Amino acid sequence: MADDLTKAGVNTAQVTPDEPAVAEQEDGVVPAAVEQTAVPAHRDKELELYRSLLKPPTEYKNGFTWTVVAGAIFCGLLMMPGSIYLSLITGGQIPASWVTLIIFSEISRRALKSLNTQEMVVLLSVAGTMSLGGPIADLIFRQYFVNSDAVRDAGLYGAFPEWWIPSMSSPAMTERILFHPHWLVPILLIAFMLVIGKLKSYTLGYFFFRLTSDVEKLPFPFAPVAASGSMALSESGEKKTTWKWNVFSIGAIIGMVFAVVQVGVPLVTGALLTQPIQIIPLPWLDTTTMSEGFMPATPTGVTIDLGLLITGMVVPFWSVMGTAAAVLLTFILNPVLHHLDILQRWQPGMDVINTTYVNGLDFWTSFGIGTAIALVFISLYQCGRDLTKQVKAMRAQQQAGASTTARRENLWTPPAGRGDYPLLYAVGIYAVASIAVVILSQRLAPEFPLWILIGFVFVYTPLISYINARLIGINGQQVVIPYLREGAFILSGVKGINIWLAPIPVDNYGAMAQIYRTKELTGTNFWSYVKADAVIVPLSFVLSFVFWAFIWHSSAIPSDAFPWAQKMWELQAKNTMVMWSITLPAQGGTPLFYQAVHPWTIAGAGVFTVGAFSLLSAFNLPTMAIYGFIYGIGQIPHGLIFLVIGAFIGKFYFQKRFGQTQFLQMAPVLMAGYTTGMGLIALVGVAVMLITKAISAAPF
Repeated sequence: MADDLTKAGVNTAQVTPDEPAVAEQEDGVVPAAVEQTAVPAHRDKELELYRSLLKPPTEYKNGFTWTVVAGAIFCGLLMMPGSIYLSLITGGQIPASWVTLIIFSEISRRALKSLNTQEMVVLLSVAGTMSLGGPIADLIFRQYFVNSDAVRDAGLYGAFPEWWIPSMSSPAMTERILFHPHWLVPILLIAFMLVIGKLKSYTLGYFFFRLTSDVEKLPFPFAPVAASGSMALSESGEKKTTWKWNVFSIGAIIGMVFAVVQVGVPLVTGALLTQPIQIIPLPWLDTTTMSEGFMPATPTGVTIDLGLLITGMVVPFWSVMGTAAAVLLTFILNPVLHHLDILQRWQPGMDVINTTYVNGLDFWTSFGIGTAIALVFISLYQCGRDLTKQVKAMRAQQQAGASTTARRENLWTPPAGRGDYPLLYAVGIYAVASIAVVILSQRLAPEFPLWILIGFVFVYTPLISYINARLIGINGQQVVIPYLREGAFILSGVKGINIWLAPIPVDNYGAMAQIYRTKELTGTNFWSYVKADAVIVPLSFVLSFVFWAFIWHSSAIPSDAFPWAQKMWELQAKNTMVMWSITLPAQGGTPLFYQAVHPWTIAGAGVFTVGAFSLLSAFNLPTMAIYGFIYGIGQIPHGLIFLVIGAFIGKFYFQKRFGQTQFLQMAPVLMAGYTTGMGLIALVGVAVMLITKAISAAPF
């Protein structure tokens, strides 16, 4: 099944129009100009625009200080509850990173002690983590899931093990009490996997960063964009006014005005009235039943959100166009497929959730599988092609007379002060952590074959992580082998639900290579982030537990007060049960998953994807459109309208007015300001709601 429509954002670039992206080569750091010219000629021109926008650092500083600790506590106490409420209402998050950065930079400036760039970057990272809903959010979804209609229809009500969720008769469930001993084992398992996940990402991810960035010298085109976005507000403590601060302020004003209407009114009225008042329909305006007369079996509607408009200006234009093409194809094909009796489950009167669900069973799930499989082969082909070119280039360097031993030493020797640690330690810690997960999975799902678990952690995870690290380093894209875990479950022949609940380790840490590259470009010592995680992981866990316990005990989740959760959790539960039907006894027929798999549709989609990619490549057209197209297949289309409008406005108006490079630097700053303004208003609304609920629960 297709994932829910998500909002994307890309941060700004640091280089100003009068500041070329060229630096002197020092201490083994490759200059920006060198990295740019080393890119093969077959790469997309649009990707070239995002390369080398930031000068590589010449020194690295510690960014973890007591100010960062204070920022983590500030975000956890003030921003986390706001983000929890906002995620349940609109599906969004409060951009606490920017709010926290502004507040702490202003406090420091008035205290005559300005924060350095590295402190601000680490503070930004910490604030982003602390402002999320935290790991306990999964437990709240579980309590809904085990009571959902999808689970009841599958005959699984009350069949879940107590190490995953308390029994349905437990007071922990009936009275909505998270502070209950029956939750102890599920909470401990989440905490254990959280720590193990951090260890594995910091070890295997670091190893492939060293390999792809330090040794192979891949460009990582989007790392400069992300790094410079993290440093965009470092000027806020300066006395002079820059264009970045002006653009940020404009975005903040726009965000505050729109947030009053979109989230402010529902939050405040929801606290004071029995039903919240929604001036703008949340999470979207659903017109599926209105358009079914001329567009049957087609989900239609619009998400009214200026954030999507600005996002369209930020993300690569052809990626947005690819997504738009996928949605347009859906609009054209769905009525035709319904007429041909292929979309046979759809019935008049179905809303967007049910229409998307049944269309996935009949056609779009198979189409998505086909395109995903084709993308895997395309990505592997690209990986092999680029690797071959690099091997030839290295051989040419050897023939030029360079010393192989000296070159290897230079490649594997990290820059001084960056905070690197021995690769042998990284590999050893990953191995120990992986063995721990294998042992735990065997205890929770003993019927699952041990050899598959070992293959996942020691063969598949390193291989797919390396492939993705290279792809991200080359063109900023990732690849995931679709339904690998499901295929392993089928191969094992195991039945039941325990294998779906156990932490079967199908992981991919390729993205960590770009994260490390981004950290490197900010000039921050790597150990600053390790220390920061050592603080925020336990802190976010505790605060997440406290806030979710209060909110869930105060009112049922989901409910009319939480429209996003009420809509999307239902779809998520249905899609989950489609997957789980693989290992469940069929009740009077073929399991839902096999009903949703149509071999000819998969094959046709694969041929279509390969053909489209080959055609775009042959004519030197933007291949990023293919990735956007695959993302848009089977998606709920409501957010696309504002996204496409923003893409057109950005490319054909603002880029012409301000210049392409300058506007690509301005748009992410505008986005950051907008989300900050949204967050400030959301915080006020959440504060009113929390105070109201606390007073209503008081015994006086």
